[in-house]
Amino acid sequence: MSYPGYPPQGGYPPQPGAYPPQAGGYPPAAGGYPPAAGGYPPAAGGYPPAAGGYPPAAGGYPPQGGGYPPQAGGYPPAAGGYPPGGYPAPGGGYPAPGGGFPPQAGGYPQPGAGGYPSMPPGGGGWGAAPGGYGTPGAQQGYPGGPTPGQPMPSFPAAPQTNPSMPGYGGGAPANPQAPAISKGYRGSIKDFPGADPLRDVEVLRKAMKGFGTDENAIIELLGNRSNKQRVPMVAAYKTTYGKDLKHDLKSELTGNFESLVLAMLMSPAQFDAFELREAIKGAGTDEPCLIEILSSRSNAEIHEINRIYKAEYKKSLEDAISSDTSGHFRRLLISLCQGNRDERETVDISLAKQDAQKLHAAGENKLGTDESQFNAILCARSKPHLRAVFHEYQQMCGKDLEKSICSEMSGHLEDGMVAVVRCIKNTPAYFAGRLNRAMKGAGTKDRTLIRIMVTRSEVDMLDIRQEYLKAYGKSLYTDISGDTSGDYKKLLLKLCGGTD
Repeated sequence: MSYPGYPPQGGYPPQPGAYPPQAGGYPPAAGGYPPAAGGYPPAAGGYPPAAGGYPPAAGGYPPQGGGYPPQAGGYPPAAGGYPPGGYPAPGGGYPAPGGGFPPQAGGYPQPGAGGYPSMPPGGGGWGAAPGGYGTPGAQQGYPGGPTPGQPMPSFPAAPQTNPSMPGYGGGAPANPQAPAISKGYRGSIKDFPGADPLRDVEVLRKAMKGFGTDENAIIELLGNRSNKQRVPMVAAYKTTYGKDLKHDLKSELTGNFESLVLAMLMSPAQFDAFELREAIKGAGTDEPCLIEILSSRSNAEIHEINRIYKAEYKKSLEDAISSDTSGHFRRLLISLCQGNRDERETVDISLAKQDAQKLHAAGENKLGTDESQFNAILCARSKPHLRAVFHEYQQMCGKDLEKSICSEMSGHLEDGMVAVVRCIKNTPAYFAGRLNRAMKGAGTKDRTLIRIMVTRSEVDMLDIRQEYLKAYGKSLYTDISGDTSGDYKKLLLKLCGGTD
């Protein structure tokens, strides 16, 4: 098997004076080996192997008769440097005086970070696939060589590395890890092939210019671009026309359609920060919005939200939450907005059992409730660990933790704790429930509908659709169609991606 840009296995044909090739060997870098005259191998008196030299014959290193010229003191060299008359050879030998490789036409490329010249750093070391170097699945190391990390047979211990001679293959990890298995892309919006923001803003400008607005052109464009293709349109529009795209859209569009279009032109963290700000400012607080965002985002996403919130609104998110909430609910939100949840995938069952016992002792088995214990476990432990805790709790108490929370807590704290538990158990099912509650009944909670459809369209919308159908017996597409109308409905259905 060969890879684009690399020679077929078997290496390059041997050059005069070169090492005998080995199957699957490394191809030389451009301008490298074989060197120009005066390079390596050096001129007479230097280091070229005689018949029977490198690779060494059976029996180890030094090679048997006919190999490298023996040197006084043997290998490793005697204290005080190279033995007289040995290696390097005068007149262009290797290494050159002053450290490093001798200059030559094309030069030896310097070793790159984490490896040898011309080798891209491999994900998981040599022989790894796909980021590594060599045939996928092949054992790490040179063909015919020993297992990585094992000493070469019959070789004496190597001397300390000469500072002028970089270690070979220093970037290969001793215990390469297999890459995580990809579960596949579960979003409904994908990158559009060949999208160009400069061409896209021409479409938007034409749709808004003149009498009336071509909403269908806007829907078709934005509904077929991923977030990373939409966001650059804002800068491209200003560069091309010297005007603000969001301002022009606001002047042309109205209502929920306008809100949805503007949401789609923000990065995920920008939109989350904007939504948190809207939930906090003003007379009332949209507590479900705070809970939804902070309980479902990763540590990295929460850190970016915090950064943008401070930059945009000149106040930290934690301070904003502190001034707008109170009690144990405030503690829950502040814990979540730190973005310090353990994200390891490993689970210690004995620790999970201990945590389940602590939750039982803090709730069902206590007069009153120790909310701090719930806070400490639900906000700090990893999601795989907490799923094990929920299982152990069920086994121990014969009752679901979510039901215990509902019987022990009330108000926004109950809502927040239940949301954290549901989100950890099954994030798509949690969002399916949020969408259903946003649409059922007399009115529609359009802000919630817009936020979830925009933020999950490139994360897990396909899974949310499956959970929605399983829980409510109707497709999400059908419910959106029946609960919204006009251009707003058309663009929401683009984000939904299809019926089930």
